[in-house]
Amino acid sequence: MVYVGIPKGQANQEEEVLKTIQDGDSDELTIKRFTESREKPGALWHIYAAKDTEKIREFLKKVAEEQGQENPVDHDPIHDQSWYLDRSLRKRLHQEYGVQGWAIVQFLGDVVFIPAGAPHQARTGDTVHNLYSCIKVAEDFVSPEHVKHCFWLTQEFRYLSHTHTNHEDKLQVKNVIYHAVKDAVGILRANESSLSRP
Repeated sequence: MVYVGIPKGQANQEEEVLKTIQDGDSDELTIKRFTESREKPGALWHIYAAKDTEKIREFLKKVAEEQGQENPVDHDPIHDQSWYLDRSLRKRLHQEYGVQGWAIVQFLGDVVFIPAGAPHQARTGDTVHNLYSCIKVAEDFVSPEHVKHCFWLTQEFRYLSHTHTNHEDKLQVKNVIYHAVKDAVGILRANESSLSRP
Protein backbone atom coordinates (compact mmCIF):
# COMPACT_ATOMS: atom_id res chain seq x y z
CA MET A 1 0.00 0.00 0.00
CA VAL A 2 1.93 2.99 -1.29
CA TYR A 3 -0.65 5.74 -0.75
CA VAL A 4 -3.71 6.33 1.41
CA GLY A 5 -5.58 9.61 0.91
CA ILE A 6 -7.92 10.70 3.69
CA PRO A 7 -10.35 13.40 2.50
CA LYS A 8 -10.65 16.54 4.60
CA GLY A 9 -13.94 17.80 5.94
CA GLN A 10 -15.68 14.44 6.31
CA ALA A 11 -15.75 13.99 10.08
CA ASN A 12 -18.03 10.96 10.10
CA GLN A 13 -15.90 8.98 7.64
CA GLU A 14 -13.52 7.93 10.42
CA GLU A 15 -16.46 6.41 12.32
CA GLU A 16 -17.60 4.57 9.17
CA VAL A 17 -14.09 3.18 8.62
CA LEU A 18 -13.91 2.00 12.24
CA LYS A 19 -17.31 0.32 11.91
CA THR A 20 -16.20 -1.38 8.67
CA ILE A 21 -13.01 -2.63 10.32
CA GLN A 22 -14.97 -3.96 13.30
CA ASP A 23 -17.69 -5.53 11.12
CA GLY A 24 -14.90 -7.08 9.08
CA ASP A 25 -13.93 -9.21 12.09
CA SER A 26 -10.59 -7.46 12.62
CA ASP A 27 -8.69 -8.20 15.81
CA GLU A 28 -8.12 -5.73 18.67
CA LEU A 29 -4.50 -4.99 17.71
CA THR A 30 -5.60 -3.97 14.24
CA ILE A 31 -8.33 -1.73 15.64
CA LYS A 32 -5.78 -0.10 17.97
CA ARG A 33 -3.48 0.61 14.99
CA PHE A 34 -6.29 2.77 13.64
CA THR A 35 -7.74 4.28 16.81
CA GLU A 36 -4.60 4.77 18.94
CA SER A 37 -1.62 4.78 16.58
CA ARG A 38 -3.57 6.81 13.99
CA GLU A 39 -2.19 4.74 11.12
CA LYS A 40 -3.89 5.09 7.73
CA PRO A 41 -5.91 2.01 6.73
CA GLY A 42 -6.24 1.48 3.00
CA ALA A 43 -8.04 -1.82 2.45
CA LEU A 44 -9.81 -4.62 4.30
CA TRP A 45 -8.92 -8.14 3.13
CA HIS A 46 -10.43 -11.53 3.93
CA ILE A 47 -8.14 -14.42 3.01
CA TYR A 48 -9.08 -18.10 3.16
CA ALA A 49 -6.98 -21.28 3.07
CA ALA A 50 -6.53 -22.79 -0.39
CA LYS A 51 -7.77 -26.12 0.97
CA ASP A 52 -11.20 -24.52 1.54
CA THR A 53 -11.67 -23.40 -2.08
CA GLU A 54 -14.18 -26.12 -3.03
CA LYS A 55 -16.25 -25.53 0.10
CA ILE A 56 -16.38 -21.79 -0.64
CA ARG A 57 -17.30 -22.46 -4.28
CA GLU A 58 -20.09 -24.83 -3.20
CA PHE A 59 -21.36 -22.27 -0.66
CA LEU A 60 -21.44 -19.43 -3.22
CA LYS A 61 -23.33 -21.60 -5.71
CA LYS A 62 -25.82 -22.50 -2.99
CA VAL A 63 -26.37 -18.83 -2.07
CA ALA A 64 -26.75 -17.90 -5.75
CA GLU A 65 -29.42 -20.59 -6.22
CA GLU A 66 -31.25 -19.36 -3.11
CA GLN A 67 -31.35 -15.91 -4.70
CA GLY A 68 -32.62 -17.28 -8.01
CA GLN A 69 -29.36 -16.74 -9.91
CA GLU A 70 -28.01 -19.10 -12.54
CA ASN A 71 -24.75 -20.98 -12.15
CA PRO A 72 -23.45 -21.40 -15.74
CA VAL A 73 -20.95 -24.23 -16.24
CA ASP A 74 -18.33 -21.94 -17.80
CA HIS A 75 -18.35 -19.50 -14.90
CA ASP A 76 -16.94 -19.83 -11.43
CA PRO A 77 -18.28 -17.98 -8.37
CA ILE A 78 -14.76 -17.42 -7.03
CA HIS A 79 -13.02 -16.40 -10.25
CA ASP A 80 -16.01 -14.29 -11.33
CA GLN A 81 -15.40 -12.07 -8.29
CA SER A 82 -19.10 -11.29 -8.24
CA TRP A 83 -19.61 -11.96 -4.53
CA TYR A 84 -18.55 -10.13 -1.44
CA LEU A 85 -18.89 -12.17 1.71
CA ASP A 86 -20.22 -9.67 4.23
CA ARG A 87 -20.37 -10.46 7.93
CA SER A 88 -23.59 -12.51 7.68
CA LEU A 89 -22.31 -14.59 4.74
CA ARG A 90 -18.93 -15.13 6.45
CA LYS A 91 -20.76 -16.29 9.59
CA ARG A 92 -22.96 -18.62 7.56
CA LEU A 93 -19.93 -20.02 5.68
CA HIS A 94 -18.32 -20.82 9.03
CA GLN A 95 -21.48 -22.36 10.52
CA GLU A 96 -22.47 -24.46 7.50
CA TYR A 97 -19.07 -25.43 6.07
CA GLY A 98 -16.60 -24.88 8.93
CA VAL A 99 -14.64 -22.36 6.84
CA GLN A 100 -13.13 -19.34 8.55
CA GLY A 101 -10.69 -16.90 7.02
CA TRP A 102 -8.39 -14.18 8.27
CA ALA A 103 -9.33 -10.50 8.32
CA ILE A 104 -6.41 -8.23 7.47
CA VAL A 105 -6.49 -4.45 7.36
CA GLN A 106 -3.77 -3.18 5.03
CA PHE A 107 -2.36 0.09 6.32
CA LEU A 108 -0.11 2.51 4.47
CA GLY A 109 3.21 0.75 3.89
CA ASP A 110 1.86 -2.76 4.59
CA VAL A 111 2.31 -5.69 2.24
CA VAL A 112 -0.30 -8.44 1.97
CA PHE A 113 0.97 -11.82 0.79
CA ILE A 114 -1.66 -14.18 -0.62
CA PRO A 115 -0.54 -17.80 -1.06
CA ALA A 116 -1.23 -19.51 -4.38
CA GLY A 117 -4.85 -20.55 -4.71
CA ALA A 118 -6.02 -18.87 -1.52
CA PRO A 119 -9.48 -17.39 -2.15
CA HIS A 120 -9.53 -13.78 -1.02
CA GLN A 121 -11.58 -10.64 -1.03
CA ALA A 122 -10.39 -7.22 -0.11
CA ARG A 123 -13.27 -4.85 -0.61
CA THR A 124 -12.66 -2.55 -3.58
CA GLY A 125 -13.90 -2.86 -7.11
CA ASP A 126 -12.37 -6.31 -7.54
CA THR A 127 -13.58 -7.57 -4.16
CA VAL A 128 -11.14 -5.45 -2.18
CA HIS A 129 -12.74 -3.04 0.30
CA ASN A 130 -10.99 0.30 0.04
CA LEU A 131 -11.45 2.16 3.29
CA TYR A 132 -10.04 5.40 1.87
CA SER A 133 -8.68 6.36 -1.54
CA CYS A 134 -5.53 4.35 -1.96
CA ILE A 135 -2.93 3.12 -4.41
CA LYS A 136 -1.70 -0.46 -4.23
CA VAL A 137 1.06 -2.14 -6.17
CA ALA A 138 0.40 -5.82 -6.93
CA GLU A 139 2.75 -8.46 -8.29
CA ASP A 140 1.99 -12.06 -9.16
CA PHE A 141 4.81 -14.55 -8.79
CA VAL A 142 5.31 -18.28 -8.69
CA SER A 143 7.37 -19.78 -5.88
CA PRO A 144 8.92 -23.23 -6.34
CA GLU A 145 6.81 -24.55 -3.46
CA HIS A 146 3.58 -23.61 -5.21
CA VAL A 147 4.28 -24.48 -8.86
CA LYS A 148 1.98 -27.49 -8.69
CA HIS A 149 -0.87 -25.41 -7.27
CA CYS A 150 -0.30 -22.58 -9.76
CA PHE A 151 -0.40 -25.11 -12.60
CA TRP A 152 -3.70 -26.44 -11.21
CA LEU A 153 -5.11 -22.88 -11.13
CA THR A 154 -4.06 -22.37 -14.75
CA GLN A 155 -5.96 -25.54 -15.69
CA GLU A 156 -8.98 -24.27 -13.74
CA PHE A 157 -8.94 -21.00 -15.74
CA ARG A 158 -9.13 -22.96 -19.01
CA TYR A 159 -12.69 -24.07 -18.18
CA LEU A 160 -13.97 -20.50 -17.85
CA SER A 161 -15.76 -18.88 -20.79
CA HIS A 162 -13.53 -17.37 -23.50
CA THR A 163 -14.81 -13.91 -22.60
CA HIS A 164 -14.00 -14.33 -18.90
CA THR A 165 -11.30 -11.96 -17.61
CA ASN A 166 -9.47 -14.85 -15.89
CA HIS A 167 -9.51 -17.15 -18.93
CA GLU A 168 -5.95 -16.28 -19.92
CA ASP A 169 -2.90 -17.82 -18.25
CA LYS A 170 -1.78 -14.80 -16.25
CA LEU A 171 0.92 -16.61 -14.29
CA GLN A 172 2.50 -18.22 -17.36
CA VAL A 173 3.47 -21.23 -15.23
CA LYS A 174 4.75 -23.32 -18.14
CA ASN A 175 7.07 -20.47 -19.19
CA VAL A 176 8.30 -20.06 -15.61
CA ILE A 177 9.12 -23.79 -15.39
CA TYR A 178 10.80 -23.78 -18.82
CA HIS A 179 13.06 -20.81 -18.00
CA ALA A 180 13.90 -22.12 -14.52
CA VAL A 181 15.02 -25.47 -15.98
CA LYS A 182 16.87 -23.72 -18.83
CA ASP A 183 18.77 -21.51 -16.37
CA ALA A 184 19.59 -24.48 -14.11
CA VAL A 185 20.91 -26.51 -17.04
CA GLY A 186 22.91 -23.48 -18.25
CA ILE A 187 24.56 -23.08 -14.85
CA LEU A 188 25.34 -26.79 -14.64
CA ARG A 189 26.89 -26.76 -18.14
CA ALA A 190 28.95 -23.65 -17.36
CA ASN A 191 30.33 -25.35 -14.25
CA GLU A 192 30.55 -28.84 -15.73
CA SER A 193 34.34 -29.05 -15.56
CA SER A 194 34.48 -28.06 -11.88
CA LEU A 195 31.68 -30.49 -10.99
CA SER A 196 33.45 -33.52 -12.51
CA ARG A 197 36.72 -32.99 -10.58
CA PRO A 198 37.33 -35.31 -7.59
